[in-house]
Amino acid sequence: MPSVCDYRTMGQQDWSDVGDRVQAARTAAGMSQGELADAIGLDRTMVAKIESGARRVDALELARLAATLRVPMAHFLEAQPVVLSRRAVALTNDTDSEAGRESNLLDVALEGWIRELRQLIGLGLLTPGRILAYPSPVASADDARRAARWLRDKLGAGSEPVDSLVRLCQQAGQYVLVTELRGDGASAVDGDLGAAVVSSKGDPGRRRATAAHELGHLVLGDEYSSDIGVHASRAEREAIIDAFAAEVLLPIATFPGADRSGAVSRDQLLHLAATYRTSWSLTIKQAEAAGLDVPKRWARTNPTKAEFLEALGWTPQPDLESVRVPPAFAHAVMQAWRTGRITRRRAVELMHGQIQEGDLPPEAEADLAP
Repeated sequence: MPSVCDYRTMGQQDWSDVGDRVQAARTAAGMSQGELADAIGLDRTMVAKIESGARRVDALELARLAATLRVPMAHFLEAQPVVLSRRAVALTNDTDSEAGRESNLLDVALEGWIRELRQLIGLGLLTPGRILAYPSPVASADDARRAARWLRDKLGAGSEPVDSLVRLCQQAGQYVLVTELRGDGASAVDGDLGAAVVSSKGDPGRRRATAAHELGHLVLGDEYSSDIGVHASRAEREAIIDAFAAEVLLPIATFPGADRSGAVSRDQLLHLAATYRTSWSLTIKQAEAAGLDVPKRWARTNPTKAEFLEALGWTPQPDLESVRVPPAFAHAVMQAWRTGRITRRRAVELMHGQIQEGDLPPEAEADLAP
């Protein structure tokens, strides 16, 4: 796709693509064509023609569209990465549902995140990590678990708890942004760059499961072209990715008696859920996958904070909460600011709420390189 400066050279197919993106952004914003038309000073029929690709858009109108829909102008004009995973309802299937709007907002956030990563890469301050792609075919949940164990071994994690999932994903070649948007997550590969966005909404166990799920799409490959996608339905593909995510978060080998069928106490499962910071449902599923006899009634009631305290004396600490960007990205942002390549305000924007402007030392500004 063309850049912002050469939009006048765009062909009919290009304007059709722009129209699709305008429609997606409008739907994600929960606006009707009439409401968007009123906001940018056009007739509703003109908006309809823009979305169909039948009408060109000048630079001023693009700027108004971007401001109204709260997306950068580049969202309409630049090539979009291939989205590997979208856990909510696709826009083309349900444009008016809340899930559909959430999904498309996450897609917009993902595109913006990739642009931010590319900005720091272009400044020479961030080098994309090598993507760790599993070399063997994956067509079942057991295959996916083997892939997860392979990844853990590659990263030297063994069967130990993952302290920071953002760091683990970075080591595997995927940069994760934790966003305030609702939904679950989305991921993409843009050339040699793996990126994902994960919603901060919901409980900590779900956030970690979503991040591990998006990592699964990266490590196991594109769901639409890999061994997973050839003969399986979308639900079956997602279940295979979920098996990978569960094994990354809580390896079966950590369960007592995992090498033989037997009973397990609730306190043992509580300890594992707290230590590995997994949801109760994921812990139960992994125990069953380990061949352990888990009473069905346990799955119906999530443990309370008091139950964790009674069994362990402590409660699990949340992940993906205060940390919003990967450590390598945060370091690159600080380097860009200290060397005068980005402004103080831009540095705060790129950190996505992980720091505030007051967190930047004022004396550093005097040390900026010329």
